[in-house]
Amino acid sequence: MEPMSRASRLLDLLQLLRRHRHPVSGADLAASLNISLRTLYRDIATLQAQGAQIAGEAGVGYVLQPGFTLPPLMFTLDELEALGLGSRWVVARADARLADAAGQALAKISAVLPPGLRHELDSHALLVGPSTAGSAAGALLASLREAIRGERKIAITYRDLKGRESQRQLWPFALGFFDQVEVLVAWCELRQAIRNFRTDHILGLELTDTRYPRRRQALLKEWRAQEGIPGV
Repeated sequence: MEPMSRASRLLDLLQLLRRHRHPVSGADLAASLNISLRTLYRDIATLQAQGAQIAGEAGVGYVLQPGFTLPPLMFTLDELEALGLGSRWVVARADARLADAAGQALAKISAVLPPGLRHELDSHALLVGPSTAGSAAGALLASLREAIRGERKIAITYRDLKGRESQRQLWPFALGFFDQVEVLVAWCELRQAIRNFRTDHILGLELTDTRYPRRRQALLKEWRAQEGIPGV
């Protein structure tokens, strides 16, 4: 295997730090990059000198402070294909506001890429086919996303798979897009438990101004543990 260039290594180090919210030991970082601790300390100092807000020190651990953004200078072709395919999937499957945001984000990335990479992004060959999911109305999906983002309670009229209708007060915290259906994951006050709700079975929705009493991240963690889904 050819040795990694220093520029690539510095970028990989930043990406590695971005994946961790808590301090990571120098030994773990060095092992992940297959470099010595001495080299890691030099790389940390170089990045700090270039403006990266990396807090920590040898023996304690390092963490990249929130707010630092990486300039989209050099994506690999695989990374560009992943970004393009993901954005086109959102454009094809999500509500109008999210679809527009995906298109705008891709345009911003394209605008700052070198010409050769911009051509690769724009002349894509990976396509998103039609979905067979029973998609909910775009306005409903947008309202659900707003409720999740703001950790706000919602009141819905729901029809289950047997055709029975009920009124529910929910704490929505996740929205899943599957091949056949879109699913809202929420704490249900009626059942006093986390439940899944097909969005195409939601007959009515009221977005309230009341924040639910738990944090979205805590509910998501509980649901992942309940379903045996590893965290990111």
